[in-house]
Amino acid sequence: MDIVERINRHFSESARLKLQAVDALAQPIARAAHCMARSLLADGKIMACGNGGSAADAQHFAAELLNRFERERPGLAALALTTDTSTLTSIANDYHYDLVFAKQVRALGHSQDVLLAISTSGDSPSVLEAVDAAHERQISVVALTGKKGGALLARLREGDVSICVPADSTARIQEVHLLTLHCLCDAIDCLLLGGE
Repeated sequence: MDIVERINRHFSESARLKLQAVDALAQPIARAAHCMARSLLADGKIMACGNGGSAADAQHFAAELLNRFERERPGLAALALTTDTSTLTSIANDYHYDLVFAKQVRALGHSQDVLLAISTSGDSPSVLEAVDAAHERQISVVALTGKKGGALLARLREGDVSICVPADSTARIQEVHLLTLHCLCDAIDCLLLGGE
């Protein structure tokens, strides 16, 4: 087994998917950025959720908005629903893990907010419950998925945005998710502050 060859293959596959996906993803990413910018201008916030690597992506995205991305600017209202261990474990213990994000959305969400729902498969029960809770509160949803969108795609309503990476490999989907989140951060900054 040649490890260097395997590493080269990972780089090549990742680069190839990103270049192939841009035509399918550029418009939905732009729509999502406009949706999020409108929310922030209306004193709304972006709530993000996901499990595992998607939880890390939710936290990464919230940090880039709340602190800064590549430009100096005031912090933007963003919250990862994946970070409060007391809240997460109490909901999972007292109710069910599937509700760990939904109960937070119901308690913290308002109609001018946006929920960023991240699931590589589109089938994560806790993320699906969060989307249902968002719709109950008249909150727009941006779904960041792969593998044809799964059950999450069917849950979206008019005004929601689907960003579905056209791939089946979880690793490759997550790599495009990270690029997508950086594109969203850049686009939101551009929409709010103007281009450089």
